[in-house]
Amino acid sequence: MKTWLVDTGPLVAYIDRADPMHESVARRLDPFSGRLVTTDPVITESMHLLADARDGPMLLAEFILATNLHIAESTRPAAIRQAAELMRKYADTPMDFADATLVLLADATGILEILTLDRRGFSTYRTSKGKRFRLM
Repeated sequence: MKTWLVDTGPLVAYIDRADPMHESVARRLDPFSGRLVTTDPVITESMHLLADARDGPMLLAEFILATNLHIAESTRPAAIRQAAELMRKYADTPMDFADATLVLLADATGILEILTLDRRGFSTYRTSKGKRFRLM
């Protein structure tokens, strides 16, 4: 089964029809029949960014249930430390906490395909084994 990591930007754009990237994300996501995986900081960030959109948080919650989006827990102390180290390493890109957790998840799972709008960041970031992300 094809599996993609999913970043904050596409989640927000897909849920918020007023987002300028909505159509572009929908063209990639609607036909996708595989598994979507993300981290809890990505969900937190998405909920925050959708707070002002009409029914944004509820629509995101419904999307998560409908797609059976797998949410990896990534806020244990050791993982937070690893994320902070990555954020320091990529400070010039920059990398936020949600991005760092996706890089750590890619390391743990081997999933390198990522649906993201952050082309600059995820073209720069590498796993601990030096693997590049494949932008969807």
